[in-house]
Amino acid sequence: MSTLTGPVQLFSVIALVSLPTVMFGGYALMGVLRKQELTDYQRMSFKAGHAHAGVLLVLTLVALQLLGAGGLGDPARWTVCFLLLFGVLAQSGGFFLNLLINKPGERTAGHLVTTGGAILLAAALLLTAYGVAAI
Repeated sequence: MSTLTGPVQLFSVIALVSLPTVMFGGYALMGVLRKQELTDYQRMSFKAGHAHAGVLLVLTLVALQLLGAGGLGDPARWTVCFLLLFGVLAQSGGFFLNLLINKPGERTAGHLVTTGGAILLAAALLLTAYGVAAI
């Protein structure tokens, strides 16, 4: 019997289903690196986006387990789940945006998106910590 309910269960499924897309991204990354069609900056951005996506999805799964066991109510759990989702998408997506914009040394929209994602993830983790402390 599942102990996960509501938003935690739904977002756990979303994170688990997302992991194979990151795995496929690793396969695609290997093909791109072999062809050497990208600049060094583009390769770095691709690697960083891919690595952040995988690590942050695993972090999300851990945070969701803690959130499910914590003392927050459903409205706060929904908030944390959306913060995690959009935080992971923005944090890793900003690197991919940099890949497309390709302006080494300049602050681009990708940098802003990545920074925004970090802020969303930090808020989600702090709320999760509060919920765990409230048990």
